[in-house]
Amino acid sequence: MNDDIKHAKLMKFLSAAFYAFSSFFIIVVNKCILTQHRFPSYMFLGIGQMAATIIILYVAKMNKAIHFQDFDKSILSKIFPLPLLYVGNHVTGLGGTKKLSLPMFTVLRKFTILLTMIMESRILRKTFSPPLVCSVLAIVLGALVAASSDLSFNAEGYTFVLLNDVFTAASGVYTKEKLGMEGLGKYGVLFYNAFIIIIPTLLASAYTGDLQKALAFEGWLSFTFIFYFLLSCIMGFILMYSIILCSYYNTALTTTVVGAIKNVAVMYIGMFIGGDYIFSWPNFIGLNICISAGLIYSYITFHSNSTSELNMNPVEDKLTIQITSPEKT
Repeated sequence: MNDDIKHAKLMKFLSAAFYAFSSFFIIVVNKCILTQHRFPSYMFLGIGQMAATIIILYVAKMNKAIHFQDFDKSILSKIFPLPLLYVGNHVTGLGGTKKLSLPMFTVLRKFTILLTMIMESRILRKTFSPPLVCSVLAIVLGALVAASSDLSFNAEGYTFVLLNDVFTAASGVYTKEKLGMEGLGKYGVLFYNAFIIIIPTLLASAYTGDLQKALAFEGWLSFTFIFYFLLSCIMGFILMYSIILCSYYNTALTTTVVGAIKNVAVMYIGMFIGGDYIFSWPNFIGLNICISAGLIYSYITFHSNSTSELNMNPVEDKLTIQITSPEKT
């Protein structure tokens, strides 16, 4: 039993670390595409990430590397409302990345944690210990302190990120719920999310003129831009897989807090690269309050002796270790 508990705790930590790395890396790549290369369409970038997810998982399924349920009429009822939350998360997340500086983007994303805790307690009927609740409230307090001094206020950017908080929180909670459904599993959730929503998103992009702007972009002649665009598409799949994996082994709230902790790297790097960070002491202090509270949450979660949140399911998909391990080595 002790070995099982140790293995479960290890997988909780490794899946969380994998998600933190993926989340950090894709923000940097997307920021480079949308800001430095001035790519005009964050929606088209999201479509590329969905297409990469579909292609990778379909090829893996055809080669019997993974397994998930074939499409039938029951899929829509099983997966809803995840596809709507998925596209909302993509579009608002990429939009916020373009409109705000990296550090301020990460500050406003902290409100996702509070929303996730509320939704998880209401929808999944989970309870949280007082120390965990206090650490979450401290993260939000730090975000408020940091945002109070934002000298580069952008109403559109703030709206995008706050909507992204809502979509992310709801997506995390419902993902945790859908992972337990028979036939879907981790890969089914990923594949059918992207499969169901990519065509409506493409049509919406064409209707708004976003698609035309993306296709007319002069950067398609640049090898560097193409490299970053393809890297973002692949990282979009890896990020979604890492979220699913982290949610599988942890609570939705823990997955959300992990996303906040990796922001310590985004915060400091954003101060030196990108050139859009405006320093102020309240902002800097607030950011560090957020990170400190996030680290406290992580310590409580990953050092807890309680096994109530450990996923002891012995049946694992083949690809789990293949994808997770290389990111940790």
